[in-house]
Amino acid sequence: MAKSTLSQLENGVGNPSIETLWSICVVLDIPFSRLIESPSPKTKVIRYGEGESVFSKCKDYQATLLSSCPANVSRDIYWIEVSLGEPFYSKPHNPGVIEHVIITKGCARVGLKSNSYVLTEGDYITYPGDLPHMFEALQEGTCGMLISEYR
Repeated sequence: MAKSTLSQLENGVGNPSIETLWSICVVLDIPFSRLIESPSPKTKVIRYGEGESVFSKCKDYQATLLSSCPANVSRDIYWIEVSLGEPFYSKPHNPGVIEHVIITKGCARVGLKSNSYVLTEGDYITYPGDLPHMFEALQEGTCGMLISEYR
């Protein structure tokens, strides 16, 4: 590949051919299909105290990345309070919607209707919101943060 072609691609100016993209995939050791297929949403749980964290040298401060926002995506953020009782079952949302939930108080069963998890304070889960999903408070006063991501 010519240096000028590579420079154009790095600067977002070029329009690469399939052959050029294939060559780049070979060098990066990634399958060509990764460039053309849509990533499938996956369920991910991060327990409190786990995950990738960064620390400040100045103060006792720690930030743990739960989810980075992909380009061209928007998110809505909701505070949720759920009482004990019947589980809340949600029908699928629009195609491509991803939901993120962080339990801030209490305990809940959250996730896909077919595959849910018991989460406690500080736990995080993400799952495809375009599949049937649920939220069930397992303790009185359960609260959390719900982020709906639209792709």
